[in-house]
Amino acid sequence: MPFPFELAVDPSTLAILALVAFAAGFIDAIAGGGGLLTIPALLTAGLPPHLVLGTNKLCATFGAAVASHTFYRRKLFVPRQWRNALLATAIGALLGAALAQWMPAAWLNRMLPAVVFACGLYLLFGRTPQAPAEVEPSIPTGRQWPQGLGLGFYDGVAGPGTGAFWTVSSLLLYPLDLLRASGVARTMNFVSNACALAVFIVNGNVAWLLGICMGIALMAGAFIGARTAIKGGSKFIRPVFILVVLALTARLAWQHWFGLA
Repeated sequence: MPFPFELAVDPSTLAILALVAFAAGFIDAIAGGGGLLTIPALLTAGLPPHLVLGTNKLCATFGAAVASHTFYRRKLFVPRQWRNALLATAIGALLGAALAQWMPAAWLNRMLPAVVFACGLYLLFGRTPQAPAEVEPSIPTGRQWPQGLGLGFYDGVAGPGTGAFWTVSSLLLYPLDLLRASGVARTMNFVSNACALAVFIVNGNVAWLLGICMGIALMAGAFIGARTAIKGGSKFIRPVFILVVLALTARLAWQHWFGLA
């Protein structure tokens, strides 16, 4: 499949998208939800929804790889405790991405603003549970299958807010502190992004030049954001993040639901 949008993005738009990707990588490494910035930005740049999802998976995989590796190196994620979740997430993401290829573009145009807006409201009003910190807590394995399948599937179909959902659900389901839950979220996000990306590549729904440029910027943001998260400072970014998300989704709803430019 040809990629007509590779040459249609002018340098100024590319620079803006790279800045958005940097901010998204920084935010995603701290609290999750970077896709709440990159997906609306790609949609407002004029790309069709299937290409948006595929390109977003490409750049998101860059950032998730950097963030997950950082948490792993700091021993905040132990892979042997999460084998079921890793496998379930991969299966769910492949199924979700396959479904996304089948969905008509008109459905995605109307669905994505609603999904992003709902996630923004969740982050605005939701509270992060508190959990005790342990050196290496005992992790139940049975709960990992429904959690991994559900969130992997969602990330394959759309994806905005997946990292935040992983963090919050892991705090609710397991004896984890916030940093370890974030380590789980970043790693599972990488797995689901990579698996979904493979499906989008097979179907030709990736704008490579744009995705790689944004991916490099997102990697830089994730590199800084993961270290900021580990040092324990994410509260300052929450109000700005939510305001940007709600503003962008309002714009998308205005454009795709009411047909106004």
